[in-house]
Amino acid sequence: MAALLLTVSVWAAFALSARALAASTLLPADAALLRFGVPLVVLAPALWRRRRALAAVRPGPAAKIVCGAGVPFFLAAMFGGSLTSASFVGAIVPGMVPLFVSALMVARGRGLPRGTQSAGLLLIAAGVVALVWRYAVPFDADVMLGSGTLLVASGLWALYTVGLREVDLDPVGSIGLLCLPSFAVIGVLVAAGVLPTGLARAAGGDIALFLVVQGLGVGLCAGLLYAFAIRRLGAERASVVGSLSPVAVVVLAIPLLGERPTLPVLIGVPLITAGVVLANRSPRARAAQDGPAASGGPAARSGAGRAPGGRTPRTPGRPETARSPRTTPPARTPAPEVSRDA
Repeated sequence: MAALLLTVSVWAAFALSARALAASTLLPADAALLRFGVPLVVLAPALWRRRRALAAVRPGPAAKIVCGAGVPFFLAAMFGGSLTSASFVGAIVPGMVPLFVSALMVARGRGLPRGTQSAGLLLIAAGVVALVWRYAVPFDADVMLGSGTLLVASGLWALYTVGLREVDLDPVGSIGLLCLPSFAVIGVLVAAGVLPTGLARAAGGDIALFLVVQGLGVGLCAGLLYAFAIRRLGAERASVVGSLSPVAVVVLAIPLLGERPTLPVLIGVPLITAGVVLANRSPRARAAQDGPAASGGPAARSGAGRAPGGRTPRTPGRPETARSPRTTPPARTPAPEVSRDA
């Protein structure tokens, strides 16, 4: 439980940093270099021992992971946060992941969600509508553009979540698979002048903050801690506590960023949180069919999802935890695997 609470704190810190980046001396490319570079430095010996496993990953799943949680996701989340608020980042990015994952599962012929999962997805959609409605009438171009960009980031994270299920890597290997190509891409874009950098002129305090939050926190600790929590608590219990990340963002944004929750936030965030809890509940019939694996037994605990900022949202957060290769395969049932994928 301590590991899970720390993970939720890191997910909340990701959302807060997405908003704080606009007021810092760092540029998005600088934050991305810290985000993907620090884990590579810390995990270099362990990644070297996994070099053959990393090289054996198929291009399709690798592309889902790198695009879903790498440079495209990071820049979308940072840009969307700069136009909206920390509450929007903390609610939309992880909150919409179950909905997008469900859509991906339906597209792959896995059937429609049922029962509480359907109700949860409806609550998530209603929560997002409640968040943005105030800015749609009258129309606020910046907030609506930022909200749309955050929806793109959430969709990318859902793609990343699905990709994690298709690779045979442990959490450390998954971090390497994400960070190696992402750091290379951002390095090339900076060297070519496509993305500007101000790292050499940035304030030391800003560098230290993003190094700790993005590099060590989101890039390294969140994934490993969430994988540990999943194994000890089971996926369902962990997902319920993890769904508190949007609430934590709203609370922490008050003293840290001076944001005051508006009425849409007070309505939308609880709806999204409740929806995530319901969407991550396994139907009882399904649990009886799957046996120990579905009820939090050893097979179920060997897998983990990733959060926004990522490690393996399972919702931001949440917007990066990796799913273990030993996770019990999903049962063949018409209902999509919302509870495990989202």
